[in-house]
Amino acid sequence: MLPDLQLPVVLSSRGGEVVVRRATVTDLSALMSLLSDDAISAARGDRGDDADAEAYGGALRSVLEAPLNDLLAVEAADGTVVGTLQLTVIPGMARRGATRMLVEAVRVASSARSGGIGSAVMRWVMHVAAPATGATLVQLTSDAARVDAHRFYTRLGFADSHIGFKYVL
Repeated sequence: MLPDLQLPVVLSSRGGEVVVRRATVTDLSALMSLLSDDAISAARGDRGDDADAEAYGGALRSVLEAPLNDLLAVEAADGTVVGTLQLTVIPGMARRGATRMLVEAVRVASSARSGGIGSAVMRWVMHVAAPATGATLVQLTSDAARVDAHRFYTRLGFADSHIGFKYVL
């Protein structure tokens, strides 16, 4: 958990206000659904299936217990979880000892996309959450197939300055 984040926080989007709060184990089903809510994630094995609840639940507990990680839930006015993202603070030597905030697994429910929720959350990360943790750089990776996401991040001011590599074990 990132104790420097002042949560919950209310953000305004074109679709109305949303609340960004720390995820809890009671959000597990909603989080699993969000992770499996697109073809790319589903192809990687994120099915949102009850049979996977133990694996996802263990991962959720691990993230929330780790001092430099947090998993957030984005809640609509009716209490429905419509988004999620993971934040990780990475102390580093490069860039004169810069601390980075890594943003991972950003998801907005397909039924809530294009309403400004993602923009509101990412602007909060960039302008509030990252500085609160001492980060001077916000970074993320995005699957090469997520062309719409790339346009979204570019519109927010992110630069596609690096090429990422993965090695699957």
